[in-house]
Amino acid sequence: MPELDDSERNELQNTVARLLADRSSESDVRKTMETETGFDPALWQLLAEMGIVGLLIDEQFGGYGAGAMEIERVMEEVGAALLCSPLLASAVLAASVLGASGDDDAQRRLLPDMAKGTSIATIALTGTEGSWTPEGVAVRAESNGTDWTLSGTASFVIHGQNADVVLVVANTEQGTALFQVEPSELGTAIRALPTFDHTLRLAEIEFAATKAQLIGEDGNGWPAVEQGLNLTRVALAGEQAGGARRVLDMTVEYAKNRVQFGRAIGSFQAIKHMAADLLLESESATSAARHAAMSLASTSDDAEPAISLAGFACADAFSAVTAASIQMHGGIGFTWEHPAHLYLRRARADAQLFGTPMFYRERYIQQLGG
Repeated sequence: MPELDDSERNELQNTVARLLADRSSESDVRKTMETETGFDPALWQLLAEMGIVGLLIDEQFGGYGAGAMEIERVMEEVGAALLCSPLLASAVLAASVLGASGDDDAQRRLLPDMAKGTSIATIALTGTEGSWTPEGVAVRAESNGTDWTLSGTASFVIHGQNADVVLVVANTEQGTALFQVEPSELGTAIRALPTFDHTLRLAEIEFAATKAQLIGEDGNGWPAVEQGLNLTRVALAGEQAGGARRVLDMTVEYAKNRVQFGRAIGSFQAIKHMAADLLLESESATSAARHAAMSLASTSDDAEPAISLAGFACADAFSAVTAASIQMHGGIGFTWEHPAHLYLRRARADAQLFGTPMFYRERYIQQLGG
């Protein structure tokens, strides 16, 4: 895929925005999030037909070979619409880790169906502590000649209950490696986890001498995982920035129309100050997410710090904007019927995925040599 210019990225983003405005309205989100799978298969197929599901997958495997800057723009609209889907799990994290694995056979076997949306993949990466680091890997792999078995528990697996391809990061005698496990394989137990954000699906997967297939080289799995995580962190930052922007727009519109004491509440000094703070948070989040995407796409020397910066800045901004929005809406913002709390739940959940803001702050300082 030729590199897109900024106007083409804008058009890609607008195209996704139009689709989600039509198919992922608040009522659609509320209906979808209460289903067993937590996503709309028809909308998932539309995203696949548009090329969004295969956006990061190489063209030779049926994808479009796009990169960080394109997926970040798409994810801004995903966050704005509170899209319920396995996009982050399958089309971003799993696809990018497979793409970086160097295993041509696994890529040819798995990526084409993932690009078409007929297969959903996920990655079982961290244990119950959720550290998203090599030290947090809790599954152990043992070999008997060419055969491998896995034992241990992986937690916080995004859409683990919906995936037909489960990629597992496990420790071996040589280091960290990547494996494929069939969800129906004997010794595999998948349990849905309760989530604060009803639009998100998480699972815990327990392996008990489960047969697995090695992907890539034994002991050399973490570089591919880290590469996939970095792209996913950028995508998540885009989601957070897009969600913050949508909440800002929604709140400003409410402040213009809500009348108290004969005046729109937006004319009150306190509300003006809060709205200005929300604008600063929202714009800063968008800048941080897009800078991280640009740095990663250009393999800049400051890519790692830029990603860490976006990791805490976008999470904090989304959380701050959604919390202040509920305050500015007053009592109605706390009710189940109003969308403000749905965005707050997404913001709080996103702030825990792939590392907390505190984790990224510490990582940022270390990357700067502090």
